[in-house]
Amino acid sequence: MALISSTSSSFTRGWKYDVFLSYRGEDTRYNFTDHLYNTLMQKGIYTFKDDEKLDRGTIIMPELLKAIEESRFAVVILSRDYTSSRWCLIELTKIVECMEKRGLVILPVFYHVDPSDVRNQRGSFAKHLSKHEERLNNNIGNVQMWKAALTKVANLAGWDLKNK
Repeated sequence: MALISSTSSSFTRGWKYDVFLSYRGEDTRYNFTDHLYNTLMQKGIYTFKDDEKLDRGTIIMPELLKAIEESRFAVVILSRDYTSSRWCLIELTKIVECMEKRGLVILPVFYHVDPSDVRNQRGSFAKHLSKHEERLNNNIGNVQMWKAALTKVANLAGWDLKNK
């Protein structure tokens, strides 16, 4: 995280947040993600975490997508059940889009998952994507976008916390 400077630099460059955290709440919210968020904030790195930054009563998805657009970095915490959440996959697609169009830097964290399972959509990733495909009545357009986004993120250098 040494690449991230102080909060004030974000505003001068047009970013509202230094970091956007993308994670599956049920997997990591009360352990890894909370610790990461608190550490980043203590270091003066202004970080978007949905349960901390969203006002109660707001429509969630537009606010999440806007926060991604307003972030300099995205830390994507890929856990075993990350792909079970359609919301996580929509976030991930937006994160990759912003990487390609706006220069958003993606920092993947492979949280107790093998990066090659993410890259190749094996194991729980394949199972979840198959279920999404069934729910979407075999409309594979979204699922194909999600698979492509997963592959792109898994091909980036990141942190493998599988055995730590």
